[in-house]
Amino acid sequence: MTSIQHSGGPGGQLGEMNGFENPGLPEHKPRITDSSPSAERLAERQIAAWFIVSMIGTIWFIVAYFLFPVGDSGALVRVHTAAVGLGATTALAGIGIGVVLWAKNLVPDAEVVEQRHDIAGSAEDQAIALEILNQAKDESGIARRSLIRNTLIAAVAIAPLPAILVFRDLGPLPGDKLFNTLWGEGVRLCKDIGMIPEENEIQPIKASDVTIGSAFHVIPENIRDSGHPLDEKAKAAVLLMRIDPSELNTDPDREDWGVDGIVAYSKVCTHVGCPVALYEHQTHHLLCPCHQSTFDVTNHCKVIFGPAKRPLPQLPIRVDSEGYLVAQSDFREPVGPTFWEINTRETNA
Repeated sequence: MTSIQHSGGPGGQLGEMNGFENPGLPEHKPRITDSSPSAERLAERQIAAWFIVSMIGTIWFIVAYFLFPVGDSGALVRVHTAAVGLGATTALAGIGIGVVLWAKNLVPDAEVVEQRHDIAGSAEDQAIALEILNQAKDESGIARRSLIRNTLIAAVAIAPLPAILVFRDLGPLPGDKLFNTLWGEGVRLCKDIGMIPEENEIQPIKASDVTIGSAFHVIPENIRDSGHPLDEKAKAAVLLMRIDPSELNTDPDREDWGVDGIVAYSKVCTHVGCPVALYEHQTHHLLCPCHQSTFDVTNHCKVIFGPAKRPLPQLPIRVDSEGYLVAQSDFREPVGPTFWEINTRETNA
């Protein structure tokens, strides 16, 4: 490696490297803050003002969090999100803009050339490194510009408070809720019509209703009886399909989990929980629209593409005495994204 030796003042020639003459550093043009004490003080106040704006944003986030609680309507959710989002944006932008202005207006901007050398851990090198840090402290002015330093420290110190506050929204630990859904012995499979239906809108599905190539979005019949139907629906949603039995590669221990080619699988992607709602009739593939995870229905919904790591859980089904499709039990494994306890807890059979 060719070393560059300094042979003149700033802007002078610095020698040659690989046969090419080094043009040197451009002439340094001083800023107005370098020559005008009043401009320097004004820049310092502007920077401190941005740090104060950041603190105001953090405080507004906390106030808005309680002032605009999340309600049952979409309008309340939008107002809450906009209010706390404004606070978080202001808090982060205030610190960012203040630091940028500090670097552009007050930190020395003269270009310098430093010789490269081998890194070693000797006491002499440590002393040099400490000297460099002290020099950077002096050049940045963080030691003598108390107004900027103190407002920056205050803004950074309170900036994490919103993150700590929103931990409250995580709620209590889920307990067994991740392992159980509304499905159980004898629960009928019903068509999902979108919202939670009224009693006269529940539509149980008969095996004769499911033709080869068809697919149904399914919910449990007892969803109306749950205390939180929308939450329970998010876990219990199922896709029901019928495939020519000769095309199914059924594991021996799941021979009785379907009915003449009718199979049911969780609709919740095992990657991050998006709804797996796209069924390709020709290939018998289920696709997640969020991150393109693809599951093969003919092979117990094993993953054949995408970031998902587990197959979709299968719901064991049978036909009752009236010809309706019913669940044999709950899912034999937790639905949705993998979590750390998934292999350490037994699920309901």
